[in-house]
Amino acid sequence: MTFAPEEIATVRLELTPLRVADADEMVEVLADTSLYTFTGGEPPDPTTLRERYRALVAGSGRPGEIWLNWIVRRRDDARPVGTVQATVIRDGPGWAAEVAWVVGRPWQGRGYASEAAVALVSWLRERGAWPVTAHVHPDHAASAAVAARAGLVATADEVDGERAWVSAPPAPVPRPAPDAGRAPDAPR
Repeated sequence: MTFAPEEIATVRLELTPLRVADADEMVEVLADTSLYTFTGGEPPDPTTLRERYRALVAGSGRPGEIWLNWIVRRRDDARPVGTVQATVIRDGPGWAAEVAWVVGRPWQGRGYASEAAVALVSWLRERGAWPVTAHVHPDHAASAAVAARAGLVATADEVDGERAWVSAPPAPVPRPAPDAGRAPDAPR
């Protein structure tokens, strides 16, 4: 499977692959200091955000690791409301993914984060990524609800003070019964 960034559409949103030029619009989206309560950091200035986006667009540079980043935009007016991201890592014969999301304060409480996270996790699972993991601060109830809506389940594992939420394993491929294809009256 391939993990090249592409547009992902939902009912109300369009996830567009990140471009350096998106930084100018995203400064406003990421300006509220409350966004950094659980993750640390502070709102970026335009220059810092352009540099960060330039590094993200360039990619990991590590073999077997792919960085995927999208701007979450409303479909009706193309206004950016947040971001989603995935780091996809070669895991034996398959791929595992770590995901994250952020929606600007003025657009929270409208289901945008859940809608975008569901779309992202589905997109990754359709391409064979498993497990898909998000790390959520144990006190961040809104982000935990987003993870649950995206089909992730909380585990007891913690990394840097954040709880790991993981997707269920893929459904097994049904195998035909040993007698499948044999006529009912045929001898065994």
